[in-house]
Amino acid sequence: MENIRELQAYAYFFFTLFLVVVLYAYILHLYRAEKKGTRNYEKYGKLALDDELDSKPLEPQETQETNETKEQK
Repeated sequence: MENIRELQAYAYFFFTLFLVVVLYAYILHLYRAEKKGTRNYEKYGKLALDDELDSKPLEPQETQETNETKEQK
């Protein structure tokens, strides 16, 4: 019984450590994406405030035709 509790303690510690590393990697990814200019997360933050049916979309919807023209270029 003592060995199982010790194993659970080690597993809990390493799983928590793993989740902390994943969280910081995700935060770093978000920071780098905004710094490069590939994403603007401020406009996504305003989405909760401007949530009406007649609001304009944040990003244009890509159709299959636009995808095909991108692939041909």
